[in-house]
Amino acid sequence: MTTPRTEIAPGYAISRVIKGGWHLAGGHGAIDQIQAIDDMASFVRAGVTTFDCADIYTGVEELIGSFHTRHPDLVGQVQIHTKYVPDLQSLAQLRPSDTEAVIDRSLRRLGVERLDLVQFHWWDYGVPGYVEAAQTLSALQRKGKIRLVGVTNFDVERLAELIEAGVRVAAHQLQYSVLDRRAEHGMVAFCQRHAIALLCYGTVAGGFISERWLGKPAPTGEFTNRSLTKYKLIIDDFGGWSLFQELLHALRAIAHRLGTDIASVSGRLTLDWPGARAVIVGATHAGHLARNAGLASLALSDADRATVAAVHARSSGPLGDCYTLERDREGRHGRIMKYNLSKAAAAG
Repeated sequence: MTTPRTEIAPGYAISRVIKGGWHLAGGHGAIDQIQAIDDMASFVRAGVTTFDCADIYTGVEELIGSFHTRHPDLVGQVQIHTKYVPDLQSLAQLRPSDTEAVIDRSLRRLGVERLDLVQFHWWDYGVPGYVEAAQTLSALQRKGKIRLVGVTNFDVERLAELIEAGVRVAAHQLQYSVLDRRAEHGMVAFCQRHAIALLCYGTVAGGFISERWLGKPAPTGEFTNRSLTKYKLIIDDFGGWSLFQELLHALRAIAHRLGTDIASVSGRLTLDWPGARAVIVGATHAGHLARNAGLASLALSDADRATVAAVHARSSGPLGDCYTLERDREGRHGRIMKYNLSKAAAAG
């Protein structure tokens, strides 16, 4: 089965399922580096040719660079999306030379001459400089170091500022899933007007959207990884554990009819939404590769969508624009974030 592709800019196509790299950065269990590199090759051969990483994902850009060395025959098929996430503590002093230095670092780590897509994030809109930083990325694009400029976790107001300043934004990576539809509060419409592709993460909620949690009581205590901590808060905002269980049962009924699993149905539903061009699936191994690669080809019915919509009709959130909850550093979501990882990733 070939994973469908989509063109997000003239002459630039990606797989509609993107292999995420956050889970390879630590905090999700031990990683066998050689196996992880060979797993990347398995994904490419299955048609999942687009990889997502970041300057702040410790060791992941280097891991993908090692993939290039170990599997040179596959390099020409691969698209690498990374991020530029300056530390919160450095925002007020950020200079164009700082931005270029991080881009150069990503080029060295990945072992490439040009970055396919750089997705820009800014932690605190109260600190001026995000428009200028995005313009620096545009300048580096003209210089040939970046092919496409994107953003991640922006809200509508600030994304509009970038567009008005002349930054050509090709893609927006954002949390958009059956649990989190904040993108529908203006972002989807804005991105459609400006031909900005939505690259969606969170579609499996760190593993919560799976058979493993179907019919189980709400978890208590500390979680084994950062993803579960993050997405349990989203479940609470969605409407709580009981409504979440109703959603899982609805997804399981659809999965049973299609001969697949809950996570795949969740991803397929997201891909059907306006503007959603790809879903990012975090994977530490290739154990679920066949289903990951095939989810974009699933054929959902109107009845399937109506079943999930009936659950959504009773959902209470999350509320607000994209990533607004996470930006409140005193709030439930913001308190678990790590805001100064760029320098730490450089040291690592």
